[in-house]
This record gives sequence, structure tokens and C-alpha cells, in this order.
Amino acid sequence: MISVAIIEDQAMLRSAIVALLELEPDITVVSQLGSGDAALQTLAGIGCDVLLLDVEMPGTSGLDVAKALRQLPDPPLVMMLTTFQRPGYVRRALEAGARAYITKDSSVGEIAVAIRRVAAGELLFSGRQVRLAMESGNSPLSEREQDVLRAAQFHDTVADIAEHLHLSVSTVSNYITAAIAKTNSRNRGQAIRIARDRGWL
Repeated sequence: MISVAIIEDQAMLRSAIVALLELEPDITVVSQLGSGDAALQTLAGIGCDVLLLDVEMPGTSGLDVAKALRQLPDPPLVMMLTTFQRPGYVRRALEAGARAYITKDSSVGEIAVAIRRVAAGELLFSGRQVRLAMESGNSPLSEREQDVLRAAQFHDTVADIAEHLHLSVSTVSNYITAAIAKTNSRNRGQAIRIARDRGWL
């Protein structure tokens, strides 16, 4: 029996995947979570063979969870589940040790087949995914610049971003200016779009 955990912030989608996977004779869902924030502590206590992990979630992203899971003594095999075929995301997933990168328009039957193949030791990235991921390049943004752009997606003003990140307003302004320059953008909104499209956030 293959034990599976699912982290997906869309409750309806998560419930549908869980319900249909439970119909598979060789797969059992041992945990389902709606965010990445509590994932590490929960998964360390439960343990599973395969983790189906959403890429984009509020708070801790699936890519960050996948990276952190590598520090566990016996980490699960990670499959990224996403709406976005962004080369930068694929690159980060590969670097985090993910075993598969599949989209949410896949049927549950296809997901079940992928779970079995990953559990058997296969790596499910297409040649095109890997090629585009390698061409996407590393992020030019520092960790703090990425933090500021992530926060800027949910906070309108520099003051709000500064309060959220416990930084001064001038420091946040400097990080935003640097991020705009490094992404060759005209403004903060464009910098966010470019960074998201390239999988840097």
C-alpha cells in the first residue's frame, strides 16, 4: 500500500483528489493539509511514501516545503501539483528534489498512475520541462528581495509590506528598487509579474 499525503490550499480540489484516490486499491491518503506552514511538523510526525504538493499557496510555498523536507531523515517522495508550467518553478522543483511535476488539469487516474511510478523510483519530468527549466536561469534576486516581492503581492503600500516583514519603510523601498532594476522592470507590479512568470517567487 502506498501512503500519500496531500497539501493543497483549494479545499474543493483537495477533497475531490482525496476522495478519488481513496478508491484506488493500492493507495491510502494518510494526511491532507491546506497550507505549507504546518506541513513539516505534521509530515515528520505522520510519515508517508509520496507527498502531493501544491506549488503556489499562501504563506510557505510548496517549493519551499519541498526544499525543507530534504532535511528530514526519511523524506517522502515529492510530486509537485500545479496550474503553472513556469520553467523557473520546474527548475526550483528539480533543485528541491521533486520526483514529478504535474498539472492540475490531469485526471485523478493520471495522478494515481504518476504516484505509483514515483513510488517505484521513476522521475517524471518531460524532456521539454527540463530543457526550459535549464534555460530559465537562476534568480538574480536576493532572498530578501524575493521576500519583499512576495509580500508586495498581498500588501498594497510600502508601509504595509514593511510592517509585515518587520523592516523599515526605507529598507523595503531599497529592496523594491533593486528588484525592479534586476528584473528590468518599469515598476513594482511588472517586477512581480516577471519574477512570478520565471518562477523566482
